[in-house]
Amino acid sequence: MISSFRQLMTLTTVAIAMGACSSAAAPSLPPDEEGALARLNSSPRHGEWVTYDAGEGDMVRAWITYPERSDQAPVVIVIHEIFGLTDWIRSVADQLAAEGFIAVTPDLLSGAGPNGGGSESMDRQASVAAIRTLDPLDVNRRLQAMAVYATALPSAGDQVGAVGYCWGGSTSFLFAVDYADLDAAVVYYGTSPEEGFEQIQAPVLGLYGGDDDRVNSTISRAEQAMSSGGQNFKAHIFEGAGHGFLRAQSGQEGANQRATEQAWPLTVDFFKAQLGS
Repeated sequence: MISSFRQLMTLTTVAIAMGACSSAAAPSLPPDEEGALARLNSSPRHGEWVTYDAGEGDMVRAWITYPERSDQAPVVIVIHEIFGLTDWIRSVADQLAAEGFIAVTPDLLSGAGPNGGGSESMDRQASVAAIRTLDPLDVNRRLQAMAVYATALPSAGDQVGAVGYCWGGSTSFLFAVDYADLDAAVVYYGTSPEEGFEQIQAPVLGLYGGDDDRVNSTISRAEQAMSSGGQNFKAHIFEGAGHGFLRAQSGQEGANQRATEQAWPLTVDFFKAQLGS
């Protein structure tokens, strides 16, 4: 009996170890919204708040997360959702840093809150209302200034990409229209621009939930315009997933999680191919 028990315990230990190895080999993913703060608190990477000048004395608050590497890193600008610069967006930046990028996420609501505050001074509904008042020209100016600021960091290379979510996804696509020095853009469930596709020089990757026709109905105009212009646009639509699937990974009866497991590796591989690793 003792020998059998020992054999069982040995087999159990081996099985647990094999399971742990299998889990460790799986692609690392950003957390969902509920797990964001815990992920940030346990991260070994250095993150810090900075304030940069976006021109004419317009001071913008931003969060920067640095990768652990011995050489210069490419930069990825992380553009927040309509809810502002949240812990979840910062956790996405942290996961990009885990993949070797300097991840910078500007608070595009800087100065729009009470007493000149930003996202930190508003609740979710106030952030949504404030986002709708932003001038796209001002947003683009702030993003361009973020790119200049970040690529001038001593540990940064000169390659820069952008990724955005929801409102930030639409903004990432518009940034590709407006910023000729952008090297790659990723659009998570953001609407396509109405015009200006001929100005896009960066390759664009679009990642969309299948149950999000409000957004998906705008994909075809980007595909048609960029295809006719010989530009690089690739769209992936994940069956059954809803809007905001990367943040709400438990939604849509498992479809959001499946979409996340496919979309995130596509994002990382795309940036590594376009920006260098």
